[in-house]
Amino acid sequence: MSALKYPLATEKAMSFIDRHNLITYVVDFRATKQEIKKEFESTFNVKVSNVRTVNMPNNLKKAFIKIAKGYKASDVAAKLKIV
Repeated sequence: MSALKYPLATEKAMSFIDRHNLITYVVDFRATKQEIKKEFESTFNVKVSNVRTVNMPNNLKKAFIKIAKGYKASDVAAKLKIV
């Protein structure tokens, strides 16, 4: 099971990248915070300091992934081609 599905590129999600060093991702509904963190770190070669999740009504989960100091969310966003 792949925990990460796709990144969100809404206006609010884009503002989180610069202001809070945070990437917003839609993840599988059954994914835990630890699974999300592990997969994100291995995929993008960055350290994650915090993962917050919100359940959405369509059996998906939105994850707010805070990138640790020393790494930039804008670099990850560039890899995802959402900036």
